[in-house]
Formats: sequence, C-alpha cells, structure tokens
Amino acid sequence: MAETLSKAERTRQYIIERTAPVFNEKGYAGTSMQDLTDATGLTKGSIYGNFENKDEVALAVFDYNFGRVTDYLRERISLHDSAIDRLLVYPHVYKDFLKIPFLKAGCPLLNTSTEADDTHPALRERASKALAFWRGTLENQVKRGIERGEIRKGTSPAEVAVILMCLLEGAVMQAKVHGRPTELRIAMKYLENFILSLRP
Repeated sequence: MAETLSKAERTRQYIIERTAPVFNEKGYAGTSMQDLTDATGLTKGSIYGNFENKDEVALAVFDYNFGRVTDYLRERISLHDSAIDRLLVYPHVYKDFLKIPFLKAGCPLLNTSTEADDTHPALRERASKALAFWRGTLENQVKRGIERGEIRKGTSPAEVAVILMCLLEGAVMQAKVHGRPTELRIAMKYLENFILSLRP
C-alpha cells in the first residue's frame, strides 16, 4: 500500500515540482522569489514555511530534476540486456534531447555544474556527487559487459564513462546555445559508433 504524504510533505513536493522547470531554465542566481511565487501560486510566507530559504528549495529541486533524468534513462536501459545495447540508450535518447518536454531547458546536471562552479558550494557539491554517481553507473555497465564477453577485454571502464559523459554534455550545451539539434545529432552518431566499436 502506498505511503500517504502529510499535508506539509505534499506542499513541499508541489513547490519542488512547480519550481523545477524555473530553476533549470533560469538557474539559481536568475530565479527570484517572485519566480517561485508565480510558479506555485503560493505566498512567500508559504514557501518559507516549507523551506528555510531559496538555497534549500534549489537543492531539493536539483535532486528532483536529476532524479527525473536518471529515472527516464533507467527505464529505457532496463528494456535491454546486453551492455552495448544499454550504452546505446544514451545516444539514442540524447539525440532527441530537445524534444523531451522536461528537458527543453537543458540538462539539469550541466546547467547546475556550470552555474554553481564558483558561486554556490552546496549546489556544486550536489552536482559533483551526481556526476560521480553517473560515472559509476556507466563504469559498472562496461565492467558487466566485459565480464559477459559483450565488451572487448582491456577496455577501460573509466575512459568509456568519461568520453561518453563529455560527448553527451558537450553536445547538449551546443544544442542549447545554437537552438538546433545539428551538432547534437553529429556527436550522438559518433558516440553510437564509438560504443559499437567496443564489441569484441
């Protein structure tokens, strides 16, 4: 039986869900308290009754946005058994990145990492942990593939993870700046060929 949320928990979740696209589009510095009240229809007092300050909302929103991306990918990865097919989910999903409704503002990990680099230590730490989690997940996929004979022996899981992450995030950044999928599609085709080249 599903756990019932209290009224306070429901309100917190509502605030997170309604402000998530705002933070992802405008960033931490660009999101004002007025933006939060506009997005939620709540008063400043109601928001601060559930969160200590804007920082706390931003951290909760980052976790929520990153969780949505992770769940979206995990759901698609789970449909495949082989390591190569699982890795191919990334270029296949990311080539249409700009068409995914909740990602139109860009990758929350890339957006947050870029903005919080020098200005927001807590957000930077959250982004750093998220990157480490993602890298670990990718490395595990490669290790699993090597063990099962689906990926060439001698392949470096760390190298594959770093190359894949850099290509994905760099391509998304260019797509967002140019407002077109051209560079994204080129990079994803290259990444697809790279992944296929890992086969024994």
